[in-house]
Amino acid sequence: MPMLKKLLQAIRPKGTVVLPDPDAELALGALMVRVAQSDREYQLEEISLIDRILARLYQHNAIEAAKVRATCEKLQAAAPESDTFGQLIRETTGLEERLAAMDALWEVVLADNKEHPGEVTIVEEARIAMGLSAADSKAARTKAKAKISSQSEES
Repeated sequence: MPMLKKLLQAIRPKGTVVLPDPDAELALGALMVRVAQSDREYQLEEISLIDRILARLYQHNAIEAAKVRATCEKLQAAAPESDTFGQLIRETTGLEERLAAMDALWEVVLADNKEHPGEVTIVEEARIAMGLSAADSKAARTKAKAKISSQSEES
């Protein structure tokens, strides 16, 4: 039985809603939700960004992406450690997908143009768990900053 499934079953009270077995997509979504919620201000911009990232990375339409994000919100609330999701991503994806996940996490961190310490801590825990270097994270941060500034110039 996969590690995360055992963990979720152990902490889930009996009779609660059964969550799906997390895969890399749900793990990344849960990490993005955790980052967005870490400053205690889970804003519409962050929710919309998570939906757009899920749609972009996993070829969902808007409704499918919102449903996936809703599931990720529940998974995030049920799982105790951010590195659990990072480990799942590392174990089930290649380097390219892990780098894309790091890009996505930094996009969520920078969505409000502020880097809150709690958000950065979650990204750092996920980076280590995904087996990525500090240089990979720095490159992802730079890429996300460039993407966000180019989007704000377009609007």
